[in-house]
Amino acid sequence: MDTQPMPDPQPNLRRFAYHFEPHTGWMNDPNGLVFFQGKYHAFFQHFPYDRCWGPMHWGHAVSEDLIHWQELPVALTPNESYENAGGCFSGSAVVKDDRLYLIYTSVSREFGQAQSVAWSDDGIHFTKYEDNPVLLADVDAEIHEDFRDPKVFPYGDAYRMVTGGFHNGRGRVLQFASEDLLHWEYMGVLYESLEYHLPLECPDLFPLGDKWVLMYSRIGRPEYAVQFIVGSYDGETFTPESYQTPEAGPQFYAPQSFEAEDGRRLIMGWFYDWSKPPVTKGRSAGALTVPRELWLDEFGMLRSYPVREAWKLTRALRPCKEDQSTLPGIRIFADVDRVCVEEAAAGRRLEHFGNIQTVEVLEDVKGCEIYVNGGEVNFSVNL
Repeated sequence: MDTQPMPDPQPNLRRFAYHFEPHTGWMNDPNGLVFFQGKYHAFFQHFPYDRCWGPMHWGHAVSEDLIHWQELPVALTPNESYENAGGCFSGSAVVKDDRLYLIYTSVSREFGQAQSVAWSDDGIHFTKYEDNPVLLADVDAEIHEDFRDPKVFPYGDAYRMVTGGFHNGRGRVLQFASEDLLHWEYMGVLYESLEYHLPLECPDLFPLGDKWVLMYSRIGRPEYAVQFIVGSYDGETFTPESYQTPEAGPQFYAPQSFEAEDGRRLIMGWFYDWSKPPVTKGRSAGALTVPRELWLDEFGMLRSYPVREAWKLTRALRPCKEDQSTLPGIRIFADVDRVCVEEAAAGRRLEHFGNIQTVEVLEDVKGCEIYVNGGEVNFSVNL
C-alpha cells in the first residue's frame, strides 16, 4: 500500500472554509495538537484511501493563525509489525529538547493495543523508536485489551501519561510516569466511572487556572458525549470537585487540549460522529472543530468559546423564536429561556433551557457551531 493518498481529480462539491478537513479519505480524532517551530500542528486519525474508517494513519496539518490550515504529507503510516492489526491509533505530542515526540497507540496481532513513540526534528519527517512498543498491556496490573489514546504532558521535571481503559464493567483512566518519554512506570487507576460501562476514550488531564480538568469521551452517547471533571491534582491523585458537560454535541467528540504560544488553553474536537451515514459525494469524510479557548469563570464553571482569531467569523442571534440559520438543513431558534437546534436530515432536535443572555453562531458551508452565554453550553452540527 502506498504511503501517500492519491491526488484528488474530483474535489468535494462543498468544502469547509474554516473547519479543517483532509483533501481525501477519512478522518476522526484530533491527535498531537501542539505548537512547534513557529506553527500549530494538528495530527489526526486518517485513512487516506477511502471515505470510511480503515487502518489508521496519522494525517498532519499546520497553521499559523489557528483558522487556515495547510495539509502536509501523512506523518505516521502503519508499516511496522506492531501496527499490523489496526494501525496507528490516537495519541498526543510533546516538545522535548527542541524535538517533537509523538506518543500513540499501536495495534497489532502480537501486542494488541500498546503505546509507541516517534519523533521529528523538523516537524515533518518522523522516525519510529526502534524499541517500540514502549508500553504494553499487563493483565497482572489490570491493564487489558482496551488500552489506548495516550495523552502525555509535562509535570515538574518529568512527564505523565493518561490512557483510556476498561475493566470489570467500568471505564477507566490509567496513569503512568516517565523521565524520558521512552520508559514508563504504571502509577495505577487515576479515575474510573461507576456509571459508564464502556472504555473511556481519549482522556486528557490539564491545568486550568488553579484547578485541573480531567476530560474524556463516552462512545455511543448521541449528546453530551464529552465529560469534563474539574478538580485538583498533586501529580499522583486526581480529586474530582464538579462534573460538567458544556458541549451538547452531537458532532463534537474526542477533543484534545493544547497550549497556545501565549499560554491559552485551547481545545479542538472531531466535527463529525460515528452515526452519520456513509459519504457518497466528494473525496473526504470528517473535519475538526474551530479551535476554542477554555477557562473557568468566577463560579468555577467551564467555558468553551472560539479562539479570538475566530471572533470575526461569528454572528450574534436575536432573542426571538424565528429560524435564524442561513444553512439549509439546520434550524436555530433562540429566546430568553431556550435554544433549540434542529437538523432535518438526521431528525435531531437539541435543546438547552436556562437564562439565555447571548447566542452566537459560526456557520461554515455545511455545518455550524453555536455558543450560548459565551460558551456556557455549545452545539456542534456537521451536515
